[in-house]
Amino acid sequence: MPKKYSGVIILTAVVIITVLGAAAYQFFTNNQELQVERLGKIDANEVDPAVWGQYYPLHYQTYLQNQENTEKPSHFETKPYMEVLYAGLGYANEFNEPRGHVYTLEDIRAIDPSRYKVGASCNTCKSTQIPGLIEKYGDEYYTMSFEQINSQLEHPIGCLDCHNPETMELRISRPALIEAFERQGKDISKATRQEMRSLVCAQCHVTYYFLPGTKKVTFPWDNGVKADQILEYYDQKDFSEWTHPEAGTGLVKPRHAEYEIFLGSTHESAGLACADCHMPYMKIGNTKVSSHYWTSPLKNIEQSCGVCHREGNAWLESRVRDIQDKTKELQDIAGEAMVKAVEQLGLARQTEGVDKELLAKAQEMHRKGQWYLDYVMVTNGYGFHNPTESMNNLGKAIDYAHQAIQLAKDAMDKAN
Repeated sequence: MPKKYSGVIILTAVVIITVLGAAAYQFFTNNQELQVERLGKIDANEVDPAVWGQYYPLHYQTYLQNQENTEKPSHFETKPYMEVLYAGLGYANEFNEPRGHVYTLEDIRAIDPSRYKVGASCNTCKSTQIPGLIEKYGDEYYTMSFEQINSQLEHPIGCLDCHNPETMELRISRPALIEAFERQGKDISKATRQEMRSLVCAQCHVTYYFLPGTKKVTFPWDNGVKADQILEYYDQKDFSEWTHPEAGTGLVKPRHAEYEIFLGSTHESAGLACADCHMPYMKIGNTKVSSHYWTSPLKNIEQSCGVCHREGNAWLESRVRDIQDKTKELQDIAGEAMVKAVEQLGLARQTEGVDKELLAKAQEMHRKGQWYLDYVMVTNGYGFHNPTESMNNLGKAIDYAHQAIQLAKDAMDKAN
């Protein structure tokens, strides 16, 4: 190689290396994970998020954003059929939309007192202090009164619920999730880090019930985590949470089954976790931080959705709204059909000489239909966590409601 070219090549290589080095430095400087030099050791049982915030101020800054979610409108404003369907249950007296996690204690202390009859278990997902109290009292915790536990609580949901204070790794602090895995023959301690980014949410964002006798918080997953498998679990145990006063049907109340319905969805099948959408990485200054502002991804659409989807914010929001609107439309149809089923069952029960066998079948259809409707109705996201399963469950609800109506009419016709 001529000497006059070798010098140019060497100079060019030096320039390229310098430019790449500068670019790499700039990238990693502006996109590093938050590395905070600790001011000291966080106590193993530190329940106060503000103390954790001294060591992780930027994370804590995003956590405090949860205070912005102050509205808690009644579900009955947008879903009036709930009042009829929940008759005989505390939810019929009051059922509000959830606010930010920082308001868990404030809100549970403000609900209708009729809902406190379940006891201490109602507090289980409301405070960082709960794991310590469960450890202190053992299974007796679940049989204590609401006030016995609630009066000891000072801090809402916070850092200790999901993080090991020594390593900052994700951890499971609620026994019910661990026990549900054990009953399925699974070891939750072997979960991957990505799985843990959903499982810490699954400690609370699931359906559950209070085991008869012990009142222990229990996840009904023994047969699986889908709506039909959970209903089968209850049917096998001949379990009803309450009897509807008008329809006479023994019913079961699903809770916010976000985790269960997310499993098998498009996003979960693609390898995403709850935290990927609900706790996106945010830029604060020159540092990248995992947001602890738990809210709709639409409020952080570029960080939550735009990382994978390149169609633009307007298209993404339109897509989400379309799914949610269609889910709400079908949910309203199912809700109105279920109210008619309740009313028809009420008429049938008042009919002298009504066919008891047909009436029982009608009540069975009501039980199934209300379960599938309620499963979608109380799960946050209006179907977006799994549109296919949500629509399928609502379709079942409508079908069972119509069957209940017809069977109740047939039972009355037999009497005549």
